[in-house]
Amino acid sequence: MYKTLKDGEELVNSLKRSLYQIENVDIVVCPPFTLLAALGDALTDSNIALGAQDCYWQEEGAFTGEVSCNMIRDTGCAYVIIGHSERRQFFGETNETVNKKVNAALKAGLLPIVCVGETLAEREKGLTFKVLDSQVNNSLKDINADDILKVIIAYEPVWAIGTGKTATAQQAQEAHKYIRGLLEKSYGKEISGQIRIQYGGSVKPENSAELLKEPDIDGALVGGASLKADSFSDIVKKAGEINK
Repeated sequence: MYKTLKDGEELVNSLKRSLYQIENVDIVVCPPFTLLAALGDALTDSNIALGAQDCYWQEEGAFTGEVSCNMIRDTGCAYVIIGHSERRQFFGETNETVNKKVNAALKAGLLPIVCVGETLAEREKGLTFKVLDSQVNNSLKDINADDILKVIIAYEPVWAIGTGKTATAQQAQEAHKYIRGLLEKSYGKEISGQIRIQYGGSVKPENSAELLKEPDIDGALVGGASLKADSFSDIVKKAGEINK
């Protein structure tokens, strides 16, 4: 929950100037709902795509304060984040509601970025894999093989979000590999290998390259470092170097 309209326009214009030559990285910005329409216009014909931070699963109706997937798509969005840990922690998001939102997003032609991850208490109790098992399988319940290829998974250990703590590259790779294994059980090795799994949790220029070099980490869900053009651009450029 950052940026006025003026701030948001300044940020994306800076990103456009800094990143216009990047061709081998998919770049997405996900601002608050109030900025989507204007930034959708600002990003037209650029190499930066637009996404929303949340959605609602109903197409329309008496749901004051909610925003449907069709409304989001209408602003120029291609992506939508679903089930972010802050939505789960503060706003009662569950695996069931995440699943409804994923289905609604796919129906509307949006690409869902589905967030999963354990809390510090769960990790300390050795429950990381159990939590991931529940979140991945239930959040993606009944998603068919064609649609799962449109879904991006974001592993974000809750204990590493906004805390300055970051999972080590080894810890992150271990979780990503486990998630890939869960997807393989449901969809087979070929399809699971094509599904993009991102890491999110205090990603910054100083640690992004080490994380992105891991075999099962396909990208980054960037939080605080995305609020400044220089730090976000640095992360994108490092990803571009790795992808060469």
